[in-house]
Amino acid sequence: MCGIVGYVGFRRAGGLIVEGLRRLEYRGYDSAGLATLDDDGGIRVLKAAGRLDRLDSLVREVQPDGSIGIGHTRWATHGAPTNINAHPHLGGHGLPCGPDDADAEAACDTSMSAGASVAIVHNGVIENYQTLKTMLESQGYVFRSQTDSEVIAHLIDSCLKRAFAAGNRMVDDPADSPCVAAVREALPQLRGTYGLLVLFAEQPDLLVAARLGSPLVVGVADGEHFVASDASPLVGHADRIVYLSDHELAVVTGDSLRVIHRDSGTVAHDVQPFDMRECDVAKGGYQHFMLKEIHEQPETIAAAMRGRLSRDDATAVFGGLNLTPKQLQRVRRIVLTGCGTSWHAALVGEYLIEEFARLPVEVEYASELRYRNPPFDEGTLLFAITQSGETADTLAALRETKRKGYPTLAICNVVGSTIAKEADGGIYLYAGPEIGVASTKAFTSQCVVLALLALYFGRLRHMSYEAGRGYIDALERLPDLVSQALAAEDVIRGIAEKYRNASTFLYLGRQFNFPLALEGALKLKEISYIHAEGYPAAEMKHGPIALVDGSTPSVFLIPQGAVYDKVMLNVEEIKARKGPVIAVASPGDERIARLADDVIEVPEAPDFLQPIVASIPLQLLAYHIAVLRGCDVDKPRNLAKSVTVE
Repeated sequence: MCGIVGYVGFRRAGGLIVEGLRRLEYRGYDSAGLATLDDDGGIRVLKAAGRLDRLDSLVREVQPDGSIGIGHTRWATHGAPTNINAHPHLGGHGLPCGPDDADAEAACDTSMSAGASVAIVHNGVIENYQTLKTMLESQGYVFRSQTDSEVIAHLIDSCLKRAFAAGNRMVDDPADSPCVAAVREALPQLRGTYGLLVLFAEQPDLLVAARLGSPLVVGVADGEHFVASDASPLVGHADRIVYLSDHELAVVTGDSLRVIHRDSGTVAHDVQPFDMRECDVAKGGYQHFMLKEIHEQPETIAAAMRGRLSRDDATAVFGGLNLTPKQLQRVRRIVLTGCGTSWHAALVGEYLIEEFARLPVEVEYASELRYRNPPFDEGTLLFAITQSGETADTLAALRETKRKGYPTLAICNVVGSTIAKEADGGIYLYAGPEIGVASTKAFTSQCVVLALLALYFGRLRHMSYEAGRGYIDALERLPDLVSQALAAEDVIRGIAEKYRNASTFLYLGRQFNFPLALEGALKLKEISYIHAEGYPAAEMKHGPIALVDGSTPSVFLIPQGAVYDKVMLNVEEIKARKGPVIAVASPGDERIARLADDVIEVPEAPDFLQPIVASIPLQLLAYHIAVLRGCDVDKPRNLAKSVTVE
């Protein structure tokens, strides 16, 4: 979940690394640090607890002159977010001990690190770090931090010393150097996951990157290379990109790149064009990335459908499923799995696919599915739903399903991600980079893709041609409906002002809108830190109604549709107990206007598309409440964007 950036080339590394880390701060913002090799060969470490601005100020003050370096933004797992626990970590004998109280360390460490042979930055978790730490302490290594990552630095140093003791020397080909050999010797001893970047005092033009279960990419430019945990730091600097796979190492200098397998030597690497634009990773005039991404949804929804609707055949078209229509006709059950917002999208998909394709669907938390032993039958197909393509629990669930011999497909936003690579096939969202930690445009794009799958499977089975054409007509109106929903922002901002100090919210909906009630509550919790719960509206009277009082607002999803009258009865029950009601309703609905305290109008849409249209006001409501409460909506406390640890 941390952010990694590395640079080797002809420019000063420090400023480039901080610029890249700023684009990755959504992946971790507990602390930040960097290490560079100065011209005299010493490793200089700069790091600071807290937000990246502290490190940025330090780099501007110190101005490290090295043209090779590594950097990191941390989301803490082992050890508190303190200066001493911040990355990079150093490996070598003779390093000074850390203070007994890590918080007592000076605000930033700017010392030249005599005695250090390597510096590392790491994303992931080393499960056997305590065993390795005990072994290394017996060899005389002293640990400064409470992290699991520090063992990697000392382990590589130990392997490097053995290589030098055996008479190995530096060679012309960096891939044959003892530095690379030391990393290859160390990696099999690590149990867990890693995205790893290593800097060597002995070889001032070499970076070694390695991955297992945590993403790394290499950006290629003329005379320089970048390494990062996703592609955004490469924008404006690299015009080509290489996606590393598990067990691969990148041996990187300013003018060369070799990819080798940890166990079997050089592998051919695919250098792809890289065309991400500056505007994709900038706020574009919006106050926050989250607000920008909310407003991008008319375009991202259109992108999710582009080229995937066939009017001639009244169906959806997918190019990457890697299963023939005949194979898909034999599917008897679909399992949708994901975490957080992706799990809510899966619930929407369950309603859609069962309604229009008449196929049984199960929705599983990925974190539970990986440890369960569900009775999958022949004809079961799994879809793993993920924005990042790196979510550890979702990846583990996919791998377990594959191990049992069932076909797996991915619904994913990030090209080249681990889940996209390991699934048997899949569907990209094409939503563009989502930088705000709380997912918005990825959620609606996931729902759109699931709606396309419902059409596809429906037409494979029983849906008529005319019904398919009508379904397509409704989908094609969706971007315009979302644009209309965005027009209610001023009204929503006023409602946010009214309820900004509430301590609890209830979100209530039925049928297709029940998953949206869960998602709306999650958004509010994530970014405003207000307690919120989502329920099927009818379940409210089976317990949650005990929470209702004059200070607990209930957000009802009640656009006109098949269950409108039923939900209206639930509104009456809340009002009878003096609970404030915020209604997300169809335009001109006088009945709900007389009953609700506040109304947010959304354009009319078929029942099956209401979760997409009505998600817009819920996202905006959460956003504006969070802003009014002074919360950092793009980087909410304790959260990070890409959850690559269990």
